[in-house]
Amino acid sequence: MRQYLLKRLVSAILVIFGVSLLVFTMVRLVPGDPIDIMFANQPRPTPEQRAALRHQLGLDLPIHRQYLHFLGRALQGDLGRSFRTKQPVTSEIVTRLPNTVKLTVASLSVAVLFGVGAGMVAAMFKGSWIDAATMVIAILGVSLPGFWLGLMLILLFAVQLGWFPVSGAATWRHLVLPAVTLGVLTSGILARMTRSSLLEELSRDYVRTARAKGLRESAVIARHALRNALIPVVTIVGLQLGQLLSGAFIIEAVFAYPGVGLLAVSALQARDFPLIQGIVLFVAVIYVVVNLVVDLLYCLIDPRVSYS
Repeated sequence: MRQYLLKRLVSAILVIFGVSLLVFTMVRLVPGDPIDIMFANQPRPTPEQRAALRHQLGLDLPIHRQYLHFLGRALQGDLGRSFRTKQPVTSEIVTRLPNTVKLTVASLSVAVLFGVGAGMVAAMFKGSWIDAATMVIAILGVSLPGFWLGLMLILLFAVQLGWFPVSGAATWRHLVLPAVTLGVLTSGILARMTRSSLLEELSRDYVRTARAKGLRESAVIARHALRNALIPVVTIVGLQLGQLLSGAFIIEAVFAYPGVGLLAVSALQARDFPLIQGIVLFVAVIYVVVNLVVDLLYCLIDPRVSYS
């Protein structure tokens, strides 16, 4: 286990380094000068003022020196300051992170509840109309564009019925529509994966033995087959957790939900290089950590998995 962890940590460091280098280069290829955007609602700066500001922000340095400065500060936990707000990037992310965590927990709960439940029902009634209807709904959940589903929920439950607010994050009611939107999109994937994995386990010899002993079908599934069938499901849940925790950009923008995703969208619009780099680096770390935790959970779910 120790050797496996060491290898994963080394690979994680390489992945994060590669992501930081890639995003640092790509954000500077985006059209537009951040100096112009910073002075969008102010009098046009003189060439001397532009030069002084570029020097202050370090934008006049060669790109490789800019990257080395960014990497050196990042290793010390300093992701720089936002061009737009002049606030530390770390504090900007930390301020928005609680809202994103709430949205992640709520949407993942919806996805697991409906996705795993629907997959189990479909597997238990394989070949029936219940199975077919469940999979059609699951495919619709996977296929529907997230922004379209979010807008439809806003029109129905916020505009027409007035049950939930359109935007914000002040109360739990602000969380319902974005959480349901993200949960529905994820539940379709979980439903299909749970069904296929559970059907594979139900065809194995140990399940036939359990049935031959006279166990009820619900007990066979809950006590024997489901645990082994959860391994690929846990992988999907882990990947979705990383995506949701890093901020579902489009959905947060649709609902004007003040999380990390909406912060990233506003940073892209403002060409705020330090904030974009910090958010992407944060996303990369979240993904790497979640994937490592998921791999370690395999041992708890299935004792046959070994890292020796």
